[in-house]
Amino acid sequence: MGLTRTSTGRAAARHNAPINEEEHTLLLAGNPNVGKSTLFNALTGLHQHTGNWSGKTVTTAIGSCIHKGKRFTLVDLPGCYSLATRSAEEVVARDSICFDPAERVIVVCDASCLERNLPLLLTILEYRPRTILCLNLMDEATKNNITIDQKRLAKKLGIPVVAMSAGRGKKECLKLLDALDTPCSTPYEVRYHTDIENYMTDIQALTIEAGFTRQQARVLALRLLDADTAFVERLAAAYGCPAALRQEAQALADRFQNAYAADSSHQPIEDEITEAIALAASLLVQNTVTQEVRSAPGRVDRLLLGRFTAFPLMLGLLFLILWITVKGANLPSAWLSFIFSQLEALASRGLSAIGLPPLLVSLCCEGVLRVVGWVVSVMLPPMAIFFPLFTILEDIGYLPRVAFSLDRCFKRCHACGKQALTMCMGMGCNAAGVVGCRIIDSPRERLIAILTNSFMPCNGRFPMLIVLLSLFFAASGILTAVGLGGMILLSVLMTLLIAKLLSRTVLKGVPSSFTLELPPYRTPKIGQILIRSLLDRTLFVLGRAIAVAAPTGLVLWLLAHISIGTSNLLQHLSLFLDPLGQIMGLDGAILLAFLLGMPANEIVIPILLLCYLNGSTLTDYASLADLKQILLANNWNTVTAINMMLFTVFHWPCSTTLLTIRKETGSFRQTAAAVLIPTILGILLCVTVNAFAFLF
Repeated sequence: MGLTRTSTGRAAARHNAPINEEEHTLLLAGNPNVGKSTLFNALTGLHQHTGNWSGKTVTTAIGSCIHKGKRFTLVDLPGCYSLATRSAEEVVARDSICFDPAERVIVVCDASCLERNLPLLLTILEYRPRTILCLNLMDEATKNNITIDQKRLAKKLGIPVVAMSAGRGKKECLKLLDALDTPCSTPYEVRYHTDIENYMTDIQALTIEAGFTRQQARVLALRLLDADTAFVERLAAAYGCPAALRQEAQALADRFQNAYAADSSHQPIEDEITEAIALAASLLVQNTVTQEVRSAPGRVDRLLLGRFTAFPLMLGLLFLILWITVKGANLPSAWLSFIFSQLEALASRGLSAIGLPPLLVSLCCEGVLRVVGWVVSVMLPPMAIFFPLFTILEDIGYLPRVAFSLDRCFKRCHACGKQALTMCMGMGCNAAGVVGCRIIDSPRERLIAILTNSFMPCNGRFPMLIVLLSLFFAASGILTAVGLGGMILLSVLMTLLIAKLLSRTVLKGVPSSFTLELPPYRTPKIGQILIRSLLDRTLFVLGRAIAVAAPTGLVLWLLAHISIGTSNLLQHLSLFLDPLGQIMGLDGAILLAFLLGMPANEIVIPILLLCYLNGSTLTDYASLADLKQILLANNWNTVTAINMMLFTVFHWPCSTTLLTIRKETGSFRQTAAAVLIPTILGILLCVTVNAFAFLF
């Protein structure tokens, strides 16, 4: 299968039961959001440890458990909607299902929306008759008044069917392993158009004589109609198909395709096959599933996805989250700032006591430690508030609805609606947003999303925007949140504009179609939210910020202490950049602060104060009033503040994001484009605003 295994199941090692020598390998497959990873974690006792398939940015998890003296290795395949291989995830899932020697495939379906999940199962049954259907989320189905005739469904499919709710724990999930001993009968077979069935009968007549089973012959016949010849060759080799037979079968497939296409009454073969699978899924559900009418979720969706209500509600939720973040972060930031100031004083005394030279003490404490303290105190509280709130929206099922609402806007720009999700991720951290662009299947649309993700103000830029809004435009937290929301709206509009410009010029192409599942509304699990948002997101992002902030503190200290003539290097660099800054309605000190703040946007204002006060160490402002007096004394006005906010949103990504872009794209040219596009846009906006201010 070509993947990197990163865990072996510590839970299994602690089990004292005798273990059979034979190990049973199981593949877990299913659509996204069906609880597959919850089932995996419950059985293995592990959180999801991931590894990459060779040559692909697709992750998997592997773990093992012991049940009734047998060792089971479980492979959690990436979630996908089909095996049609439109994305890297589908390629990995298809190759694993077709070629992995695993004993069985377990297809996990959401019992509350079975018809949407069954097409994947029916496709997998064509390849792997020894499959088990896991009806997960039965508690959700019960809440929705859905009843599934499990025995009848198992009889029709010809495979074991296990109903469960994986979220209830390991004991519930072990029912799945108990079902492995249940024998499979003849699996359900999708019936296609009469002409396609006759063609497959002809292929069977050729291949069964060569030792093929009926199931293998049908699979090969269908795949011969695809354009993926490399996969057909691998499949034929796996089935032991001689080259001469392979060529004869391909010639028969080509003749059938030509005759089928010549009949104007036929729709494309791919559509015919897809419709047949969907019809089969619908008939299975009609015969086995009953549901009482429930109107509440429908009313909620009509409100959240309505033509006239979707965007106002989206903006209202955005403003609410931003207001909570703005108001809630002030006090914790002050506490952390005080703690780090005390820590700096303590470290200074300690280093001096052991005989370290004063210059080195200043470098370590007033350089490195002070920058790290500033980044932590400014960055941690907003992230600790924003990420959990963002995760709650994700857990209850609202974020996919945001993507659904914005899909039409992105389609008009020849981009992908999934980019809305990556933009939301970028509001927390642009590096995380860039990684999130993996969910976009089209390479062209993925690159557009990567190049424009830094347009969304990340958590590191929020504090600077909040300070500027509070000083020059807003007297209350509500007005600040409204102003911050306005800047985010401008970011969205510019993202759409640049996406359209790129798709019309250097990245031309037709927007791809994609399947976006709207999951049912669920009650968020607060404990998991806190763990995921604080450990997986907040501390992860903070750790990377600290890693780049520490060397930045060293560089700043050196620039402030090395002098040429009567001025230090900071002053010389500031004067050099001042002509460009004046054209943009800013000044050289502001541009220098942004350049030196590339490792972390949180330190732009401290660097600016260092330049304005001509000091030798970073200085925090005692209050907003003091900061405003310093800025006004250095010729700031309303136009300066507007341009400062514009350039805060539209300038080069931070170094962490740039490293992530380089890793995701594998291209220095595309990484350079990610720097130039927002920077050029920011310069043009600032020059335009400054010109209007000069004229009017």
